[in-house]
Amino acid sequence: MHTPRWAILAYVAIVIFGCLAALPSMLPSAMRQQFTSVLPFEPVTLGLDLKGGSHLVLEVDGAGLQKARLNTLLDDTRRVLRGERVSASSARISGNTVTVSIPDPADREKVLPKLQELATPVSVIGFGASAPEVEVTTAGDVVTLSLTEAGLADRMTKAVEQSLEIIRNRVDQVGVAEPLIQRIGSNRILVQLPGLQDPTRLRELLGSTAQMSFHMLDQTVDVTQPAPRGVEILPGADDGNRYPVESRVAISGERLADAKVGFDQRTNQPVVDFSFDSLGARQFAEITRENVGRPFAVVLDGKVLTAPVINEPILGGRGQISGNFTVEEATVLSALLRSGALPAPLTIIEERSVGPNLGSDSIRMGLYTGLVGFGLVIALMVVLYGAWGLIANVGLMLHTVMTIGVLALIGSTLTLPGIAGIILGIGMAVDANILINARIREETENGAGAMKALDLGFNKAYATIIDANITTLTGTILLFWLGSGPVRGFAVTMMLGIAISMFTSVTIVRLLMREVVVRRKMKKLEIPSLFGRVPKLPTISFMKRRYQAIGLSAFLSISSVILFFTPGLNYGIDFIGGIQVEAVSKDRISLPTLRQSLEELDLGEVALQDFGGGQSVLIRVQRQPGGEKEQTAALSRIKDAVTAAVPDATLERTEVVGPTISSELARSGSLAVGLAMLAILLYIWFRFEWHFAVGAIAVLLLDITKTIGFFALTGVDFNLTAIAALLTMIGYSVNDKVVVYDRMRENLRKFKSMPFSELIDMSINQVIARCIFTSVATALSLVPMAIWGGEVVRSFAWPMIFGVVVATTSSIYIGGPILLFLSRWWKDREAGRSGAQEAGTPTA
Repeated sequence: MHTPRWAILAYVAIVIFGCLAALPSMLPSAMRQQFTSVLPFEPVTLGLDLKGGSHLVLEVDGAGLQKARLNTLLDDTRRVLRGERVSASSARISGNTVTVSIPDPADREKVLPKLQELATPVSVIGFGASAPEVEVTTAGDVVTLSLTEAGLADRMTKAVEQSLEIIRNRVDQVGVAEPLIQRIGSNRILVQLPGLQDPTRLRELLGSTAQMSFHMLDQTVDVTQPAPRGVEILPGADDGNRYPVESRVAISGERLADAKVGFDQRTNQPVVDFSFDSLGARQFAEITRENVGRPFAVVLDGKVLTAPVINEPILGGRGQISGNFTVEEATVLSALLRSGALPAPLTIIEERSVGPNLGSDSIRMGLYTGLVGFGLVIALMVVLYGAWGLIANVGLMLHTVMTIGVLALIGSTLTLPGIAGIILGIGMAVDANILINARIREETENGAGAMKALDLGFNKAYATIIDANITTLTGTILLFWLGSGPVRGFAVTMMLGIAISMFTSVTIVRLLMREVVVRRKMKKLEIPSLFGRVPKLPTISFMKRRYQAIGLSAFLSISSVILFFTPGLNYGIDFIGGIQVEAVSKDRISLPTLRQSLEELDLGEVALQDFGGGQSVLIRVQRQPGGEKEQTAALSRIKDAVTAAVPDATLERTEVVGPTISSELARSGSLAVGLAMLAILLYIWFRFEWHFAVGAIAVLLLDITKTIGFFALTGVDFNLTAIAALLTMIGYSVNDKVVVYDRMRENLRKFKSMPFSELIDMSINQVIARCIFTSVATALSLVPMAIWGGEVVRSFAWPMIFGVVVATTSSIYIGGPILLFLSRWWKDREAGRSGAQEAGTPTA
């Protein structure tokens, strides 16, 4: 097949563009800084697990937002009643509504149009229409104002958008470089701050609503007694006192114009100096003039920061907040006041942090394991295909470079699982080259000339490559759709790897091989291994041993199911929630001392895992009752306990996953596996026949149960990374099955009269070398990650290696017998139906 010159030029342009996009990411940092002005693209962004930093997921409190809106609606309703001089027997909040009882019919008719004006229209997303925020109805003498779903959704959208801007302002105030702040879902915000190892200040900065107001104190009230109407008893922020605060707001925090850190001239203690806008300054002057000698409370989020006595009128619109602050606390408070109050409380539902040392170690481990894995795959290709393997390796190198380039172009974040995805993508890209070279060898053995063998080999391999890649993409797309964070990063690199391998392996390698054939004027295309001609494997009769194979497979799967229940899976923090902290010390850590210190906190079950020669300890604490706020409070206590027990310890990694996130992750992980299997079933059914699809799913279930048994037996954490491994194993396993089934389908067309059992044996023997070579290549790319890749990648690599072995053996020994059984069962069933119809007997 001749390739037009314009197509060749387009391919070259794509390759050059991809290499240029990857160049900034592949240069050393010192060199990259020197040539920043001339480099055409930005380098790929590294995730927090590679460079250190903090990651928080915050959720807007919908209940708090609704409560605030109902209170505002009640105030507006009372304002309307006062304005119209209408007397109501009651006006109160009831559930999701505000109810007003107006006995006089004339007053009801008079006030109803004004109340309906409170029902402002809001846009309905996706429909281009509008709906009222409030629905006003009457029943007897009661007027009901109900918040609508459209109104609540619109208010949530605006609250999230406003919260995003306020969070950006707060982060900018404390000077964190390159923050990532974005919306996820309808009511959540993701905040990632590189380089910020301890997120304590970040939690204070982002978790605080910063609703500030100024109130007078009622000194006639006894704080030990129930508060009278119009007064609230509020706690002090840090002094343990209780204050009788008037409910009426003297000055709103919205009137603040500026706030900054200062120092008290008498005590030299940090304070926060603030100033009001013009209206606030006038209000402040009036209040201080009228209340000389009375205490004036500064309230932030329901706590009294300070309550100084007004000694004289303050006319300049300036004041000072003191409260035994540290410089850092004063900085955070001033940033909160400058950026304004959040429209609704934010709850931290997920928190993770990685220290810079652990991040740099991860970069080194990821780089080393990647290079070693890549080197092993390249060596295997040369061993298998000699000089032609070098051409395949050019395609693999371009595949890797272009994957990095596209990651940089689309602004994707590269994480440790993402590196694992790249390495695994390389291993699976080898599959295309192995299929192509095996097909070319077959055509050459059948007497085809060099050019014909090249064209037929690529054409016949192409259909198999397409089917195999689509089945792998199915699971990967679902992983991207349902996953989050690093798992989604893994899915992105896998999807890119599969798509780019179609270009490099099928297009670029074909062009290069064709060029060699033309330039050397080759008559016959021989592809020997590095050590000469590849010997043929002996023909094996797999169907004769089908009962032993299925029996052993069933035994292992049943054993795995038993292991699933007893002892069960070691569920990670992603699925059960809780707290996980990695502490590292220069000296050996005493586990008994640390355990005693942690158990004194009375936080429930505490597990310690010693690794790193006794200088590193992984601490796990069960999920705390009381929700996400209790989780965050428990983390602070754990950090204090670790510091007390091991003074020189550094916390290299912390993770807090609340019940909301953990239940969602468990649900989405299970859904991803189920949907992946359903999608694969439908695709194979569409491309082959129903018994091929059912056979593939049956073998796949056996593979999955054995892999889950591996998790249960070894105690490897079953977390989001494990789900990534499981879904990748599913894609890889089906990839293998499709290659075998594709050869069976081809042979069914050629040998229509051959017994099906013999045809299955022949097909498996034809592709067994490909199955083994691909498995070895994939395993070689994974072994360095399993040995040196660190805890996160290791929990992915070992199950994947096991999955590769299981998938390969099931493709060879299990898939064929199940297909044979289904085929014979269907033929017997159809024969029975035909016999019954001929005899005139009704069929069941």
